[in-house]
Amino acid sequence: MTAHTPQSVGSNWLLADIGGTHARFAHAAGDVATLQPIATYEVARFSSFETALAQLLTDWREGCQADPHVTKVCLAVAADPHQHEISFTNNPWRFTQAQVAAQTGCSDIQIVNDFAAVARSLPAITASDLEQIGDGASQLGRPMVAIGPGTGCGVATLVFDDAGKAMVLPAEGGHVDFAPTTDNEMKVLRQLRTEFGRVSIERILSGPGIMNLYRALGQVHQLPITYASPEAVGDAARTGDRLAMESMSTFCSILGSVAGDLALTIGARGGVFIAGGIAPDYLDLLHQSDFRARFLAKGRFAAFNRDIATFIVKHPHPGLLGAALLCSA
Repeated sequence: MTAHTPQSVGSNWLLADIGGTHARFAHAAGDVATLQPIATYEVARFSSFETALAQLLTDWREGCQADPHVTKVCLAVAADPHQHEISFTNNPWRFTQAQVAAQTGCSDIQIVNDFAAVARSLPAITASDLEQIGDGASQLGRPMVAIGPGTGCGVATLVFDDAGKAMVLPAEGGHVDFAPTTDNEMKVLRQLRTEFGRVSIERILSGPGIMNLYRALGQVHQLPITYASPEAVGDAARTGDRLAMESMSTFCSILGSVAGDLALTIGARGGVFIAGGIAPDYLDLLHQSDFRARFLAKGRFAAFNRDIATFIVKHPHPGLLGAALLCSA
């Protein structure tokens, strides 16, 4: 756990960004400018969301040296936010609004998709927290799309009305079909179909997806499987391991293809933004890869994508920032 000392305030929003691996919490005193992180927990360390929230309230109380008065709660979750009981796609936690209200003493609770929150944060993220790959420019007031390989793969879009008001279009784009575009990717698909049947892009564009690629390519080339984690595969790619290098190169290429498909589908002239926990750790590999070339490789519509910018989001807490913006709407 990492913890921070929040400011003591009389009235607070409690904000959370809960994914498959980490649960991040913050508070804000009624506006985005006062957003203050409280703690980040590893999901695996807690048997339930209830126990994690209890620990969070204890840590927050100790930091404030007083009982924080929660006036509004916004939880960004890697799950369908419209369920009666929130059930996560890539972690075992479950909870209901009633449970959160009972623990926090607050009845004003908003639950949103985690990538809806990431998408909402995009206009507020400054250039210093973005790394552009390739050319193109972000056009003000035009659709923006976020995709995030992490424990899973989130996708959401931000559009603007005639008055410039931002509106989030949440979706489950990480679960669309994987569409291979090279002979090797066809071989990877055949290998993964034997394991999963249907292969979505999340089966590749995620931490577990890196391992799926690594194992599938090992089978294709009849090479030994040496590494047991995506982090180990990424590190080995940097030191010249052949299979690890091909795995990470393929990951980056497929990410570029999917990002390009989203740009075409959404008309994302505001930019395509790669968030999540993986891309910021592999900026060097992304710059060296065919990511941008595959983003542009759209046949007769290559020119359409040429002017669309692609960015890696380096902001440490885009989900919390987006949750605060959604809370203030």
